[in-house]
Amino acid sequence: MARTRLQKCTACGAFGLSETCRHCGASAQAAVPMKFSPEDARADLRRKLNNVESKEWVEQLPSPEDEQE
Repeated sequence: MARTRLQKCTACGAFGLSETCRHCGASAQAAVPMKFSPEDARADLRRKLNNVESKEWVEQLPSPEDEQE
């Protein structure tokens, strides 16, 4: 069972309600991300996995100056 009803095709990008695309027949997945919770018990593990404390991770984040260009 999908976590949302709206599904997006992984091959052609079409939206639908079934887990298979009606246009190309490929599989579809949930079109929206999972809900965010401030009481997330596994957030510290995700931060370690993405290495968010590294200088490289901070440098690759977008800044307001980048969007003005």
